Amino acid sequence: MGYMDPAIEKTGGVTHESDVYSFGVVLFETLCGRKAYVESEADRFLTPLAKYHYENKTMHDIIQPDLVIDPQSLIKYSAVAYSCLNEDRACRPGMNHIVGELEKALELHLPNENMGINLEYLKNLKIRLTDIIFATDNFSKKYIISSSPCYTCYTAKLKNFESQNHSSVVIKRFVSGQDFEHGEHFVKEIELLTRVKHPNIVTLLGFCIDASERILVLENFDNFFLDYHLIDTKKPFVLTWGQRLKICIDIAHALNYLHSQMIIHRDICSLNIELDQNWGAKISNFDNFIYLPPNQEDEALYLNKIAGRVYYVDPEYDKTGKLKRESDVFSFGVVLFEILCGRVANDSIYETGSAKGLVVAARRSFCAGTLEEMIDPILKRENGENNFVQDRGPNMDSLRTFIEIAYKCVAETQDQRPTMKVVVKELKKALFFQETS
Repeated sequence: MGYMDPAIEKTGGVTHESDVYSFGVVLFETLCGRKAYVESEADRFLTPLAKYHYENKTMHDIIQPDLVIDPQSLIKYSAVAYSCLNEDRACRPGMNHIVGELEKALELHLPNENMGINLEYLKNLKIRLTDIIFATDNFSKKYIISSSPCYTCYTAKLKNFESQNHSSVVIKRFVSGQDFEHGEHFVKEIELLTRVKHPNIVTLLGFCIDASERILVLENFDNFFLDYHLIDTKKPFVLTWGQRLKICIDIAHALNYLHSQMIIHRDICSLNIELDQNWGAKISNFDNFIYLPPNQEDEALYLNKIAGRVYYVDPEYDKTGKLKRESDVFSFGVVLFEILCGRVANDSIYETGSAKGLVVAARRSFCAGTLEEMIDPILKRENGENNFVQDRGPNMDSLRTFIEIAYKCVAETQDQRPTMKVVVKELKKALFFQETS
């Protein structure tokens, strides 16, 4: 009762479309949080009630009150559920179409899904605002290590912080106020960092929610962000080619792991790569990450809002809104060229003529066979034969392997780029050539 195709009474027979009708009822049950037939209710049958509210555009009056749902996802979901209940069997959709529409509804909802996360189960990670204020001298500028329009990062020592070996931490303070987007970024990053565990992904140590304050407490890093070693020409330490390769491999491992978990970072850049005391690399700042939808043939999302920094963004994603794992691969390719050339992607040296940014200049030089001229001068000390001296610069086989995979990563289109699994393999090969030369 409440599920049966009404056409059965008229025709005396069933078809595939009879199942479609019943499934439409289940879809509305799921949305409204009630059974198809409730004898004690004034509106005992859900189907006519759901159809009435759909036709009058008042679905919010009957959906489950505590259900958090993206508005566009609700429109897509309720439309396919309603179409299943058509009195005319011939007008009901096939199951292949229904599956496709439900996956689109999921795709629309995923970017906002994590705003409903329950932080109570993480209460052991809560840190008092008073302790954070004391550690940073009320968020004094002298403790700032980086900032963006969304957040400011400080480094400080937390008094009474119980986590072993982490008395010195990074405090990430999101912009205060009622800005929905900043609050969403805060919650998304907590959700991600409590789910993923990888040695090359930054560790969440705690968080603070107090009035309008939204703060993350993260593990500290001793050797700053990667971009510091590309920007500061007076830095006291010079990264060797071997160290640079190991940094690249660390990042590649982390990205390969994220992609295996159906996660796209969307903001890979040298500013979001931290270096620990042993020069190990960790990916940080996950406020723009996104999940890929399950069971989708090409595993892609189509988004109107583009995330990421100008000089690192995948051009196909930027032009079409099509986001894939290969969008992260492109951004990582830009980082590879930064490490090779010893300059950040937006260095003013790459803003001359038609070149706009490091990646454009690197692709052009690669095709002209002159890319070696762009390599960080610190890495090469030339002899009379114009060859690299191996005790300081890269081994030629190592260099060639590195350049080839970096160039493939920054291909114009997504389908021309390698997977991160392939990138890891090639970078390891480049390190092997370097260490055995």
